[in-house]
Amino acid sequence: MEFTISRLLDSGGPTDLAIVDPNGTAIDYACLRNKVEILAHQLSDWGISSGDRVAIVLPNGLEMITLFLSVSSIATACPLNPAYTKEEFAFYLDDTGAKALIVPEDGADVAREACSDDILIISSSIDSNGNLNLFSHSDLFPKSEYKLAEPDDVALVLHTSGTTSRPKRVPLTHSNLSASVKNIAESYQLTSKDITLCVMPLFHVHGIVASLLTTLGTGGTVIIPNSFDAIKFWDLAKSHKVSWFTAVPSMHNALVNRAKRRSGAVEKNPNLRFIRSCSSSLAPTLMSDLEDLFEVPVLEAYGMTEAAHQMASNPLPPGIRKSGTVGISTGVEIAIMNDEGVMLDVGEIGEIVIQGSNVVSGYESNPQANLDSYDSGWFRTGDQGFIDDKGYLTLTGRIKELINRSGEKIAPREIDEVLMSHPCVEEAVAFAVPSNVHGEDVNAAVLLAEDISTAELKRFCRTRLAPFKIPRTIHVVSEIPKTASGKLQRRMVADHFNKN
Repeated sequence: MEFTISRLLDSGGPTDLAIVDPNGTAIDYACLRNKVEILAHQLSDWGISSGDRVAIVLPNGLEMITLFLSVSSIATACPLNPAYTKEEFAFYLDDTGAKALIVPEDGADVAREACSDDILIISSSIDSNGNLNLFSHSDLFPKSEYKLAEPDDVALVLHTSGTTSRPKRVPLTHSNLSASVKNIAESYQLTSKDITLCVMPLFHVHGIVASLLTTLGTGGTVIIPNSFDAIKFWDLAKSHKVSWFTAVPSMHNALVNRAKRRSGAVEKNPNLRFIRSCSSSLAPTLMSDLEDLFEVPVLEAYGMTEAAHQMASNPLPPGIRKSGTVGISTGVEIAIMNDEGVMLDVGEIGEIVIQGSNVVSGYESNPQANLDSYDSGWFRTGDQGFIDDKGYLTLTGRIKELINRSGEKIAPREIDEVLMSHPCVEEAVAFAVPSNVHGEDVNAAVLLAEDISTAELKRFCRTRLAPFKIPRTIHVVSEIPKTASGKLQRRMVADHFNKN
């Protein structure tokens, strides 16, 4: 299933539904192919060609999907979070070397203001029939020759989250994306009959690759609301006969809480085959709640931007789902390595390393990061974990986030999961604080679903954790910060409480 973006849409039959906007617009594969080709030609007329970087600042929807496919079929797409500040837009536009910026006709003023004079600003509008119009008030570049991208061309540039360092630029080729789509499709036995509800943002690798490209690459249908809404979610899923969806744990948690608040039993969706979770740790209690409420298997997966998303996943039945693990390798070589570059045996904890055609060959313009991240052909993920005798991978935490208490290395994820197993805790994040006695000690922040004292939470932890792992202080907060893709911001929480 190797493809370039321009060939991806050949996977669907001409009259098969490709994209459905719940507000009323639906287009088939023939129509989507036609729209993408027309817009790609228009971009070429404005001087956009192979190797050019085009930033896109649009909300989820048919407009975003069509323009992303158009740009990446002839150049390189750089989708950006519409919620960025002017300073953030300026950084990402400069860092990617953006030649053009696509924004909605109305709005995105902050992104426009961040542009330098040599960036072509293209405005986009879409009518009720799904017809797109592009226009620009400047004529910066001569017309380019229309030429479709090749497999080794960069289709997409994303950035690492940058929670512990300056964001690194990740160039994903068409071949990287093709390999990842193949791996995901085979993992979940996706076909043209599958329908997904895309709730992940399309400026993040999870939404772009798992929800969008994999569905289109198998000829399926993408239902694309403009945002995630736990109140409307299940009505949408049922009315559009959704067979699967993928989301981050915070979204799953919102769905569970919504279902529990509704009176009566949860109405089962007969079309739903499975629920996927990725991009952040799924607490075993949350997985159990999802399966009990919605009566379908919940499959936790493991992905990262540098691997064009997925690397491992728990399998569909009759395969065994192991709660607390991220499953088995999905077309990617996974091993465990120590600090000296020596491979470790089954059950030994070390750094997770990967190889595969989905993995990028290196960061852009960052030789030090490449030197640190690549070892004898293996990519060091920065995650710590172990592989059991059945090939199931367990993550124990980010290496940079490990808490070193008097020489004892503590994975904060373990503490997160214990706290979240208490019925009164909705979210939890453990982190290190400086200690004159131990060097570092453990603290945690919790978002409560019901009132409970921190003393009671500590007593609960004592029954499940070794004494040195029990948080010295538990902070009750009204919100735990997350990235735009839904990951808990452990570093941000630690910085907040370490400054106070």
